Amino acid sequence: MSSTTTLETFPNPRPERDFEIAINCPEFTSVCPKTGLPDFGEIRITYTPGDRCIELKSLKYYFVEFRNRGIFYETVTNQILDDLVAACQPRRMTVVASRSKSRKTRTTRWPRCDWLPLTSVMVASTKPSLRSKP
Repeated sequence: MSSTTTLETFPNPRPERDFEIAINCPEFTSVCPKTGLPDFGEIRITYTPGDRCIELKSLKYYFVEFRNRGIFYETVTNQILDDLVAACQPRRMTVVASRSKSRKTRTTRWPRCDWLPLTSVMVASTKPSLRSKP
């Protein structure tokens, strides 16, 4: 992990069952490495846990580390995916980062599209694992 904050995990209460955990961080902030201006966005994480689940308080502190860091959203999306996969070894995980120019433009939409914001959306995902059934 490239972070100084430790991402904490806890044992999956039902490791024998596939279930999905969805986490939404609607106030993700970082800094544009080109302009030095703040970037506002949203991070959505969806995963099927393996033996460990991500502890949310440590995830919040992990996200705070990006607040003053100059990083492109293409990089931050993949960095978050890499760090979370390393921390909890999920069966599947998807990280979606959507960026908006400011908090007030979050509802701006692309023409002919139902939900995409006017700016960019980056998606990084692990490949689904093929689990053998006993």
